[in-house]
Amino acid sequence: MSFAFTARLPLSRHEVDRDHSRRAQPELNAELWADASTRVLPLWRGRALTGTDGDRTRLKLRHPLDVEARGFTVYLGRSLALDAPEPAGTPVVAVALTDDEAAALEPDEGRWSSLRNLATAVSDRDAGLLAEAVGVLNWHESHRHCPRCGSETAVEDGGWTRRCPVDGGQVFPRTDPAVIVLITDADDRVLLGSNALWENNRYSLLAGFVEPGESLEAAVIREMHEESGLRVADPVYLGSQPWPFPASIMCGFTATLAEGQLPQNLLPDGDEILDLRWFSRDELRAAGESIILPGPSSIAWAMIDRWLSQPLPVSLAGRGQ
Repeated sequence: MSFAFTARLPLSRHEVDRDHSRRAQPELNAELWADASTRVLPLWRGRALTGTDGDRTRLKLRHPLDVEARGFTVYLGRSLALDAPEPAGTPVVAVALTDDEAAALEPDEGRWSSLRNLATAVSDRDAGLLAEAVGVLNWHESHRHCPRCGSETAVEDGGWTRRCPVDGGQVFPRTDPAVIVLITDADDRVLLGSNALWENNRYSLLAGFVEPGESLEAAVIREMHEESGLRVADPVYLGSQPWPFPASIMCGFTATLAEGQLPQNLLPDGDEILDLRWFSRDELRAAGESIILPGPSSIAWAMIDRWLSQPLPVSLAGRGQ
């Protein structure tokens, strides 16, 4: 299959060898912190330390001796980038800092930036490193205890597993799959919805989580019917993008209305989706500030941009999927 569409997704970019085989080494953490070639990706409240290289924003990786951190680290792997300040092969670890530790490292809060804001601004390597780090550290934050007995778990395997001290069971990082769908009708209009949690003029593609025992395609058909009242057919996979806010992967599909479905018979669920509208290409291009679309870091933006066959104006951008 072609990866042409996936290559357009900011958070699907990567230039990192995750180096899975090294995670099981018993003394990995000590070895990494003692290695002068190791670089640390410090995170504070989900934000990364940034700097500039010419006119480009970069993650500011630090030497282990520069970082005072009491928490655990996650081994992200080895950098593969040839255009980064650090040579290819550099091992990189992520660490979550407390407020005091972050202030000691860099007191200027303006130097700390979120993944949402950095997604389209940084290199392939930096986007991949930050998406990986945010995702796995979010998992650690919500899985500190054994789901069976409630005992506090211990971090193992370079930060990639947690083990229960009572029964020895392991817990692994979770990623929740969700489908996001660009639906078109017979007139090649696109269906956009407004979520109950958003501004009333913000619209995006319809999306929903995959349920247990369900294929991605079946989730497309079920979720679209639940949110719009319409049945869709012919789900076609486009590509996927991690969305670690806190732990999702967005699987993009196109779909058309099923036979017999009338586009005017829209039925928002009234709970999650409050409004649904069909847009032609001309209507969407001419919308101006009357509607807000998802931000450029999202897969929804890329899918709508692809459907339009010309770049979306940045003035339409909001945030999120």
